[in-house]
Amino acid sequence: MKWLSLGLLLVVLGTQYRLWLSDDGVREVAQLRQSVATQKAENERLADRNRQLAEEVRDLKVGFSALEERARSELGMVADNETYYQVVPGAKTPAPTPPPTPAAPAAPATPASDSPPARTAAR
Repeated sequence: MKWLSLGLLLVVLGTQYRLWLSDDGVREVAQLRQSVATQKAENERLADRNRQLAEEVRDLKVGFSALEERARSELGMVADNETYYQVVPGAKTPAPTPPPTPAAPAAPATPASDSPPARTAAR
């Protein structure tokens, strides 16, 4: 009985090792699930893009407005009753400098008691 218990224990340990630690065990399953989720997201994004492109193709085949819009934006075409104006930016000129601000008025001079008042000459 002792040998049978030991044999069963070894079998259980072997299967657990293979389940948890081998290359095709639980880690591989988790990695595959992540890859599937990533691929599903990418497929959904591409399916949306395909729907948009299919709508654009349908508009180009059926509608004249989509064709006219493409001709205007990509080829620069203008209708017969329209006038085209192109605005060309001019040469850059330096920004005008503001005039200098006048200096703050000086404080009035106080006459010193021991110096004579200043004389100004009239001309």
